[in-house]
Amino acid sequence: MAEDRGYLLDNRMREAGERFTAIAELFDDWTLRHLDRLGLAAGAHCWEVGAGGPGIPRALAERVGPGGRVLASDLDTGWLTGLPAPTVEVLRHDVTRDPLPAGQFDLVHARLLLVHLPDRAAVLRRLADAVRPGGWLVIEDADPALQPLACPDEHGPEQRLANRVRRAFRARLAERGVDLAFGRTLPRLLRGAGLTEVAAEAYFPVTSAACRALEAATVRQLRDRLVGPDLAAADLDQHLANLRGTELDVTTAPLVTCWGRRC
Repeated sequence: MAEDRGYLLDNRMREAGERFTAIAELFDDWTLRHLDRLGLAAGAHCWEVGAGGPGIPRALAERVGPGGRVLASDLDTGWLTGLPAPTVEVLRHDVTRDPLPAGQFDLVHARLLLVHLPDRAAVLRRLADAVRPGGWLVIEDADPALQPLACPDEHGPEQRLANRVRRAFRARLAERGVDLAFGRTLPRLLRGAGLTEVAAEAYFPVTSAACRALEAATVRQLRDRLVGPDLAAADLDQHLANLRGTELDVTTAPLVTCWGRRC
């Protein structure tokens, strides 16, 4: 049905805030290390697409200073609070349908966004069009097929259960049209959008408290959708109990960070 093609992880739910916090702890340092490497200067204009939480827009505002501009856009802007005005402008924006924001940007960045969109390649080309000559497009997206397990070290019943839950989650994503191998295609897509100096790196933490927090919030948010012939509600309860400990080594799908410059 058409409703099953929407975004699986609804940002209006309470668990979304928990997920944003965990994602920031896991990936913000990695993301900002790459953005800093590109030489983001004071006075630059940046567009944070599908911003979700406030962490990256706030960090960009610190880097561009009062003479710069940061546009933070999302379909749901409810989590984009406490950002410094007027440097940061918050805009409710559907990147698949709405016109591109006026002007061009020194940096356009999107993280964990395009993989969820059915027309992801077309959206990437639109984002590339928003980059001014000499500027950078940075796309970061997951590649669950590259490393599909929640627990790569599957040595016991807790780890096997975690991997069963992850398989159910991946199945729900695929049903919604998510490309589980999208991350690895980013270098080709950026080149196809006319960008040069294209490069990419991948990262995933093997275990941390933030990994367990992200896993727990995701399972709680999708609980009813994960139950099926191979996964009972009691299994999810047990998995959540296991995550409350400190010895379940849960990881994320690899995050592929890819960047390219507009000539």
